[in-house]
Amino acid sequence: MSKEMRHDLIKILISLSLFLLLFLLRDQLPQPVLVGGYLAVYLLSGYEVVKRAVVNIFHGQVFDENFLMSLATIGAFALQQYSEAVAVMVFYQIGEWFQSLAVNKSRRSIEEMMAIQPKIVHLKTAEGEKEVDPAEVEVGESFIVYPGERIPLDGVVTAGSSYLDTSALTGESVPRKVSLHEDVLSGCINTSGALTVRAAKEYSDSAISKILELVEDATEQKAPTENFITKFARYYTPFVVFAALLVAIVPPLFFHGEFSDWLLRALTFLVISCPCALVISVPLSFFGGIGGASKEGILVKGSNYLEALDKMKTMVFDKTGTLTQGKFEVQTIQATDLSKAELLNLAASLEASSTHPIAQSIVRANGEETLQKVAAIQEISGKGITGKINGKVFAIGNQKLMNTMKVTLPAEGTLPGTVVYLAEGRRFLGSIAIQDALKAETRFALNELKNEGVGRMILLSGDNRTSVEQTVGRLPLDEVYTDLLPQDKVAHFQKIIAAQKDGTVAYVGDGLNDAPVLARADVGIAMGGLGSDAAIEAADVVIMTDDLEKIPLAKRIAQKTLRIVHENIIFSLGVKAVVLVLGVLGLATMTAAVFADVGVTVLAVFNAMRCLNTAPLLSKKDQTKAQKTTVAEDIFG
Repeated sequence: MSKEMRHDLIKILISLSLFLLLFLLRDQLPQPVLVGGYLAVYLLSGYEVVKRAVVNIFHGQVFDENFLMSLATIGAFALQQYSEAVAVMVFYQIGEWFQSLAVNKSRRSIEEMMAIQPKIVHLKTAEGEKEVDPAEVEVGESFIVYPGERIPLDGVVTAGSSYLDTSALTGESVPRKVSLHEDVLSGCINTSGALTVRAAKEYSDSAISKILELVEDATEQKAPTENFITKFARYYTPFVVFAALLVAIVPPLFFHGEFSDWLLRALTFLVISCPCALVISVPLSFFGGIGGASKEGILVKGSNYLEALDKMKTMVFDKTGTLTQGKFEVQTIQATDLSKAELLNLAASLEASSTHPIAQSIVRANGEETLQKVAAIQEISGKGITGKINGKVFAIGNQKLMNTMKVTLPAEGTLPGTVVYLAEGRRFLGSIAIQDALKAETRFALNELKNEGVGRMILLSGDNRTSVEQTVGRLPLDEVYTDLLPQDKVAHFQKIIAAQKDGTVAYVGDGLNDAPVLARADVGIAMGGLGSDAAIEAADVVIMTDDLEKIPLAKRIAQKTLRIVHENIIFSLGVKAVVLVLGVLGLATMTAAVFADVGVTVLAVFNAMRCLNTAPLLSKKDQTKAQKTTVAEDIFG
């Protein structure tokens, strides 16, 4: 909790304690002490509201909720209804604090995201290696990137070879091999050998700087949904103010009414008009919805995003780590003279010593099966591995390795993902297709979203078209766009936003490359368990468990929350309208008006608390069990 939030909480607790103490001792305290005490509590709890009302008046924004709260409570003081005036301000501040808590607790400052930027560059100079700030490196200068480090500037490899994790920029899940004279982008992570890179761009023009700039620009463009009370006050406040003015002036001027009597009715009218039930129950309903979602591992960063989820009609997805698991799995095994299990065991035995992600996925698929002893093992860069098992020479790798070994490959058709081939000498034994598999719940979750009213679902991916189509071909997607860099994703998403005529547009992603689009969306949804810090920061909703089924659940929670909010609004305003009429007719005393307002508030609060109960919304979740299959069933079934 921030220092400011703690300060506000202490102020609220002091105000609430003093108010309750004064209310309980109202018959024992002398009138001057009681009035002075109520005034002190009023200033402590309501000073900021009155101040904002005055400041807004000078800025031409007269009729807002601050003005109404100030006018109504000052009117209550004029009518000696001190406890009502103070109660309105205290409970209003409590609602505001809970609203702020929900937002401030969940959203880290944008500056924290800047930690993803490389802090130093190992610059090569005539005197040797020197650590400098990335902004100091000029085009044409060379620097070294060691294993595990992020490439600080765009450039060209002048020495060394390695595998780069490019998923943060492109979403491509396959590590990319780079060697002499190949281009590299800043933001990629060097996973193996050291690289010497010649800077091709200044730091301000590098890929990672452009992404951060896109995030900042997108955040500025984003217009949050306005709070209902603010919109309501634009019409309600001037109406009740002018109505009270008419009540005070018209009867004495035209119907010979007693001015003091009608002034009292006008002030009573203002006190009755104060929307206490609304200012408490509406924020509390949203907070209840946010709290209920958090219990299910869904972090919603503000009530306006619940509104956006409720109106969500179009969803745009990233692929890697969002619809897929973000890790390689063996998808297909084709064997000739061996069984699939025997072929997989041979492949795992040869790949066991390799640290390559594809090799590790083959070893994982082999499970607990005992590996065979491999002799004379040799890794051929960019092609694969050869070795001897029981005196026989085996080779596993890509088509280039098979060509080198003079192995004739059969016409197999198109296999999904990345394909490795296995041969004994020049005899082809079979092939294994490795792919980043869909999450078990993906298909069910997308169908659920269709059922919840999401009419259009689109995929934006940095992967190549063949890989994407093989992975998501059977999903209920309406449009698929591939081979996209971060700026391409933003451009495509801008077109989708522009074409949207009804409802809101959501984006779901998990990588650094998704951050600009997440920030631009009406509601950005990040997969938080494995997602990058940048994506989580830029998003409005974070799925902490990385479970796609939580997204339709989030929409159901939003729908329930907004339904309860609307129930409270209709109920509160309906009762308020009746009591206002009775007040003008002189049939509602101040005590009756306060009682009616408090009673409505209590009922509205109880109704708002229903937002915390998400149990009735979870019934569809169990249906996913029948949709899930094991890795073994996918491979051998």
